[in-house]
Amino acid sequence: MRLSFEQLAAHLEKELRPLYVLTGDEPLSMMESVDALRLKARAQGIDERLSFTAERTFNWQQLATSGQSMSLFASRRLLEVHIPSGKPGNDGGRALQEYCARLPSDTVTLVTLPKLDSLAQKSAWFTALEKTAVVISLQTVEIGQLPQWIGKRLATQGQKTDATTLEFLANQVEGNLLAAHQEIQKLGLLFPPGMLAAEAVREAVLNVSRYDVFQLGDALLAGDVARTAKILQGLEAEGVQPLALLGVLAWLLRGVTRVKWADTRGENIATAMQQAKIWGDRQTQVKRMLARVSLRQLQAAMLKMAEIDKICKGVATGRPWLEISRLCTGLARAGTRKRATA
Repeated sequence: MRLSFEQLAAHLEKELRPLYVLTGDEPLSMMESVDALRLKARAQGIDERLSFTAERTFNWQQLATSGQSMSLFASRRLLEVHIPSGKPGNDGGRALQEYCARLPSDTVTLVTLPKLDSLAQKSAWFTALEKTAVVISLQTVEIGQLPQWIGKRLATQGQKTDATTLEFLANQVEGNLLAAHQEIQKLGLLFPPGMLAAEAVREAVLNVSRYDVFQLGDALLAGDVARTAKILQGLEAEGVQPLALLGVLAWLLRGVTRVKWADTRGENIATAMQQAKIWGDRQTQVKRMLARVSLRQLQAAMLKMAEIDKICKGVATGRPWLEISRLCTGLARAGTRKRATA
């Protein structure tokens, strides 16, 4: 069964299936889908949760073992298998196929994947998942549909505004749903339900005295190490959740990495920018970063974010803000020494 993100809530009101697969590169939809499934599981009395992140050194035997072992603390449990690369490899592919063939009766399983290319979607392991699971494809919201999306989100908190203001909000967040979600929540805290005045919304959104992830993205792309560090300190002081910030950083750097990969293969940069959902002035900023950062550095940053994600979720030990700070200042500093001595 295939569902869209919008259909998931109605589906979960009726039932909870044994196996779900979430696939896509939209971090907000991924977070909300995972949260919805966890909430439904808890509502059905499933309190025990196991989580695996399948990276290069992952032992896929753990998946089979977890499916065969009895729960120690409850009659049912939730098992989450996160595959950040979308490439389980030969061992992982076989393990997933075998798991689908013998789904454990006491377990609800959730597999999360990035957006898969056509070759991966035709693989034997994904075909097995697709035949057995409820697959939710997490599509990005096209820029032309974003004002309507924002309007619906505002409506859920009892607020609305005019079409021009919705367009303004859409332009401010540049297609980033996590950032849009952040602004919508801020409006919900600042103003009561009802009609939002255009000027009030603009003042709230453009208030630069408050640190936000957009400022961090600008500093990071510009290679401004001092400002990057200062904004990170401000975000931490304001109580921003590191996992939410990590989602925004992943959205930004995933796009930059895609464009850098296209550039190394001699493809058209403008086309790559459009495919990565990078528009307007942000294109100039991205080009500056591409000139000083290598593809290898960007790929290493993506792997590092997967490690920080595990720390944020309690799967690994560490200090999330310290690791995020090291990651961001390292990327901001990359290539700047060489440029300064040139």
